[in-house]
Amino acid sequence: MAVRVIRFQATPNPNALKCILDRSLGAHPRSYFEPPEVATDPVGAALFAIEGVTNVLINADWATVCKRPDADWGPIRTGVERVMADVEV
Repeated sequence: MAVRVIRFQATPNPNALKCILDRSLGAHPRSYFEPPEVATDPVGAALFAIEGVTNVLINADWATVCKRPDADWGPIRTGVERVMADVEV
């Protein structure tokens, strides 16, 4: 069953966005700062592959994505929703 983004939540960091999900992506939190780190995590790799994303934190039923300061949130939000729709949990 696909994962749905319930809402996006701003954080104190203007370059970070918390994505509240309708189900858990796993019991163990994981964080990625470099593309090679996501090699064994398809969800992390797909999120990291979104243009402008610089790092990803995945923790149970939420994920936080960070972006380059010059990147626009619109395409990143769309990318996150598309990635989650393709996740089978």
